[in-house]
Amino acid sequence: MVTTFPKETFIPEKVTYTIEVDGKLIVIENVPARVCLETGEQLFSAETVERIQQLIRNKQKPARVMEVPVFEFA
Repeated sequence: MVTTFPKETFIPEKVTYTIEVDGKLIVIENVPARVCLETGEQLFSAETVERIQQLIRNKQKPARVMEVPVFEFA
């Protein structure tokens, strides 16, 4: 059996990374990533992941605060 994989093309881009921590949504803008043109998958370097973790751990003052609507999927 031969398995073929579709061609994937990754390009460097700046993305917005979101994560929920302790019930709060954290948004980090302008994060460097490699993004797949075919699937949208985002890959981050080890250094970028470490920096994201530092930002979350250190609880720095954010550049700005935004209001986010929340919907129930019920």
